[in-house]
Amino acid sequence: MKVTALLTGRGNNTLPDKNVLEILGHPVLYYPAHAGRMAECVDTYYCSSDDEKILKAAEEEGYRRIVRPGELALPSAQHIDAIRHAMTVIEKQEKLAEIFVVLLANNVTVKSDWINTCVEMMKADMTISAVVPVYQDNDHHPLRSKRAVDHRLQMYERDVHGTVSTNRQDLPACYFLSHNFWVLNTKLLTEQGNSGQQPWSFMGHNIAYIEIEESIDIHKEVDLLVAREWIRKNYTD
Repeated sequence: MKVTALLTGRGNNTLPDKNVLEILGHPVLYYPAHAGRMAECVDTYYCSSDDEKILKAAEEEGYRRIVRPGELALPSAQHIDAIRHAMTVIEKQEKLAEIFVVLLANNVTVKSDWINTCVEMMKADMTISAVVPVYQDNDHHPLRSKRAVDHRLQMYERDVHGTVSTNRQDLPACYFLSHNFWVLNTKLLTEQGNSGQQPWSFMGHNIAYIEIEESIDIHKEVDLLVAREWIRKNYTD
């Protein structure tokens, strides 16, 4: 069963060149790209971007370039459209893999073992539409969230019965999708389109997961400092 790694990143960001900023001697995208290269389950490697710096840095890690159209690199563009564009380009060169590992270029918290585990989970059950890392965060539990209506706060969850504890440990476990990598079932992605769970509807309905401790997206300069500490603690190569 063939597996393709697709590294994705665009150049038009609020933090300029965030995907290629240096952390401990490497560009940010090196860490997810290298984890993908070290994952034993992956067979082929591609990078989708509109930015020459990103494409060049990815090529240095063995990823074949896919030049993303400008309209798919706008802040308003949807990630899935860039993924589907890449699949169309790849299909012209080779048979599409049954499994795609989408690596996000601005997140260093990726381990090859995690990729291998997620891919093996899908290979064992191809009714799974996606396998994703998640992290628990009850601080930002939906039962604690508010929305503003007429300049007054209201509960986001309207149909809440009983008392909601202010203590996070009393609430049911709340998980957030990590933006480090996603393992996607190509056949189900094609057949089901965008009919799955919102907001990542392209992932379908039968989503498996592994739990990790944290996920660090690079959006601001302070994120680089947090990412640096994670790499020092977790990176072995």
